[in-house]
Amino acid sequence: MQNTSHAVMAQRIEPMDSPDDFPTPPWATRGLIEHILEDKNSLASMSCLEPACGAGHMAKVLKEYFAQVHCADAYDYGYGSVEDFLTSKHTADSIDWVITNPPFRLAEEFVLKSLRIARHGVAILARSVFLESVGRYQAIFKDAPPSVFAQFVERVPMVRGRLDSKATTATGYAWLVWYKGPQVLPRLAWIPPCRKQLERNTDYRQ
Repeated sequence: MQNTSHAVMAQRIEPMDSPDDFPTPPWATRGLIEHILEDKNSLASMSCLEPACGAGHMAKVLKEYFAQVHCADAYDYGYGSVEDFLTSKHTADSIDWVITNPPFRLAEEFVLKSLRIARHGVAILARSVFLESVGRYQAIFKDAPPSVFAQFVERVPMVRGRLDSKATTATGYAWLVWYKGPQVLPRLAWIPPCRKQLERNTDYRQ
């Protein structure tokens, strides 16, 4: 019999051809901007790319803050363009920010490409265990560590294919943020309890 405890199910492994569609609750995106990003008012004159937009739950929040938001996904969810970020052509320094919740198995490749095309910064939402792995250390963290590792103190529940305001999870999530420019020592931060303040009833309308 399958062990369906939250702790075990949080260790899921997605098939290689899976769209890995676990929409980001909008309050979690607002948490990044309200509590972590520097000078959020400057975002109103900047552009942003969300390259794994799914049904648009993160992109819609980004549009609350950025002047321009370009969004796409390798799968057709009826929102944004249909485009595989990893094989599409993007010129270096062509967008101010790249902000996304990438498929976990492709997150390393998403980070590396985002760092090439972003002028100002990159932010990815990932499981906290993304910091682990010799492979990621060699490919990313050794030479380009994140400027900020921002851990949610509240759990960010995500379920396959939909938003669910009543969902629970045993998985910890964090925002990893890279600011372009002179490298600084990574900073550990916590995103304080903010769900009640940043969540809106309209967030869960399909």
